Amino acid sequence: MKPALLAFFAALIAGAAHAQTWPQRHVSIVVGYAAGSGADTVARFLAEELRERTGQAFVVENRPGAGGNLAAQAVARAAPDGYTLLVTANSTHGINPSTFKQLGFDPVKDFSPVTTLLTSGFALIVNPDTVPVSTVAELTAYLRARPGQLAYASGSASALMGAALYRRLAGFDAVHIPYKSDPQALADLMGGRVHFMFTFGTLAFPAERAGKVRVLAVTSAQRMQAAPGVPTMGEAGVPDFELYGWLAAFFPAGTPREVAERASALANAAMTSEKGRAFLAKIGSEPLPGSPESLAALVASEIPKWSRLARDAGIEPQ
Repeated sequence: MKPALLAFFAALIAGAAHAQTWPQRHVSIVVGYAAGSGADTVARFLAEELRERTGQAFVVENRPGAGGNLAAQAVARAAPDGYTLLVTANSTHGINPSTFKQLGFDPVKDFSPVTTLLTSGFALIVNPDTVPVSTVAELTAYLRARPGQLAYASGSASALMGAALYRRLAGFDAVHIPYKSDPQALADLMGGRVHFMFTFGTLAFPAERAGKVRVLAVTSAQRMQAAPGVPTMGEAGVPDFELYGWLAAFFPAGTPREVAERASALANAAMTSEKGRAFLAKIGSEPLPGSPESLAALVASEIPKWSRLARDAGIEPQ
């Protein structure tokens, strides 16, 4: 057998062996959002599930900032050895290419896709103590009657996109206040410093149960299992409004394919288990199992989709 062919088969055998024994030490899960955010909550659930399945520690590292870009940059530059995993929202690999002039990474070339984890709509929430409304129609009328006097928060690119679309479709003027993360934005909403925002159900529904916010609608096509009494934006009088987010996992580019496939299988098992489905239902999400191939295809389709939405919403790259 020729030396080149021998080397090829040796590499295949080594890769397969690596995959079967991965991980052999702790894995860093890098999250581009603050502790307590929707992505962080899911990453910590996943970390514990992967620990139970592999016997190795999965340690969540929060690197918030720039809509998740700082974390993506860090992972893009990490060693492609299977021990640095990015858990991120569709911001970094879908929306941000249309909202940032400089990302600091290439969402396609700099990553080895692993799998999608979940999909979720968002919730439109207000502080009932400062905005006396109970429906989206009432909020729209309240905003139209006070042009430029009220503020909306965004702690993620998805939240910004949701508010921009609502603003365009409903026809009102309000002030945008950006935050580094959804928990910070939510804190200011509950403190009365901003008046409404879009956020993941992970934050919205517990805050409503605590009496701190009022959920007016969800952005999914159907009502969420976690809040069957809450109407969709379409049902609430804003037609053509449908917005989904997703979370997914990526390794740095060049990570052995066999490792990505094993990580994909483990993550899919965790998120589609009975425990995983119950966890996701509680936060208004659904499992979205995938593969390296399906995630690569998703990213390739999401970037142009969000580019069109950003253009329609009048969002300029910053």
